[in-house]
Amino acid sequence: MTDRGDTPWLGWAPAGEAPRLVRHDVVGSSNDVAAELARAGAAHGTVVIAGAQTAGRGRQGHRWHSPPGRALYLSVVLRPALRPQGVPPITLAAGIAVCEALNGWDARASIKWPNDVLAGQPARKVAGILTEMSTRGDDIAHVILGIGVNVLSTAEDFPPELRDIASSLALARGGSEGLTLAAFERRLISELEHWLDLFLAGGAAAIAPAWRARASTLGQPVRVAGDRGHVISGVAEALEDDGALRVRTPSGDAVRVIAGELL
Repeated sequence: MTDRGDTPWLGWAPAGEAPRLVRHDVVGSSNDVAAELARAGAAHGTVVIAGAQTAGRGRQGHRWHSPPGRALYLSVVLRPALRPQGVPPITLAAGIAVCEALNGWDARASIKWPNDVLAGQPARKVAGILTEMSTRGDDIAHVILGIGVNVLSTAEDFPPELRDIASSLALARGGSEGLTLAAFERRLISELEHWLDLFLAGGAAAIAPAWRARASTLGQPVRVAGDRGHVISGVAEALEDDGALRVRTPSGDAVRVIAGELL
């Protein structure tokens, strides 16, 4: 367990307080470890980093491929002053941060709503984001923000069924020269703190323009599974200032989707 000294609050603890950067070689899920720490009272900004996961997961219960030594598995304990309905755009802020960190190494990264980051040509998934919330009555107890980024993975590291859809930063930029997990970790934590600060201070409207500028989804035909399983088809027309995706259906109706998944 060590503390960072180069960010004001994310992963850093004042002298005499419990460490806020916790490392494990192998965990089941970094989100589960972070949630356990949160239930035990871990402070806002506590970061869990794992070398490998045996039960990593994404949205809708999808499994996240988590080999050791190739990727960054990071989860953050957040205690935002928000109502529960204000939590979903945290994923958008994280997506911008991941995109910026990847593009620091010329990855040509973009964001696929709501939680995937693509990179390279052709664009393939290199990162996923999973935000999980725990409530206490009508209030937020904590939010766990989980991020998995394929950093050094080669094509052979992915199972055959993933090789056409998954990639890594090293593959997207054409090599791993000058790239290490430690360097990428530092860049991502710095970007993540910056974009979370903007969101927590100004809400989704403060980050929506940056998300739009990095989006691969807007203007494209989409099929979206909403949070109740209802499928909406149309064109992804815009990201609204509250973080909702606006889909224009073939009938001309504009449908707002607050939470869902592209099919």
